[in-house]
Amino acid sequence: MALIYSAQLNPSKIELLRAWVPEQSWLGSTDASSLEPIGAYRFDDPAGEVGIETHLLRTTDGTVLQVPLTYRGAPLVGADAFLIRTMEHSVLGERWVYDACSDPVYVRALATTIISGGSEAPLEFANPDDAREVTTHVFGSGAAGSVVPEIGVATCSTVVGATVIAAGAVELTVVRVVDLTRTSGDFALTGTWPGQADPALLVSMRIG
Repeated sequence: MALIYSAQLNPSKIELLRAWVPEQSWLGSTDASSLEPIGAYRFDDPAGEVGIETHLLRTTDGTVLQVPLTYRGAPLVGADAFLIRTMEHSVLGERWVYDACSDPVYVRALATTIISGGSEAPLEFANPDDAREVTTHVFGSGAAGSVVPEIGVATCSTVVGATVIAAGAVELTVVRVVDLTRTSGDFALTGTWPGQADPALLVSMRIG
């Protein structure tokens, strides 16, 4: 369950994304000078300490981008290179915002969702009047009760259109520039969102 507060953010999430995304090498030739949010989904941190949220953005030409973030109440040791910036949350205070591909909490939650056939975290609103319909859904290709391998220290590498995460026996390829016609492989996370009724491949995984 992801708890959502009624809060002011400085900068806002879309302001942060519009400043950071156009500088990323995984874009390749994609023009990200204009970005609009089209959806988002969350995973749970079992410890309740780290916010895990993945944003789906659309560029001017209709390309869909995927940007996973983690929000932390203190710096993540050893991850300075992946810190996007800090933001001020009117309820939780200062938050450190990271490219989630470097964050072990995100990597573990992502791998678990895929292997166990899970989905996005349900949303719980601190103020029930703020409740909104969930319109983005993700689906792991595995099966409930499957054993999740040990997730080691995550190392990231960038290719055009994706980020590859190596973590112990698991390798995850997070699709950054989404091919809306591409479907899943054996282990994958797919998703739907407004305007995308057919599940599109968001993450592929290899265990070996």
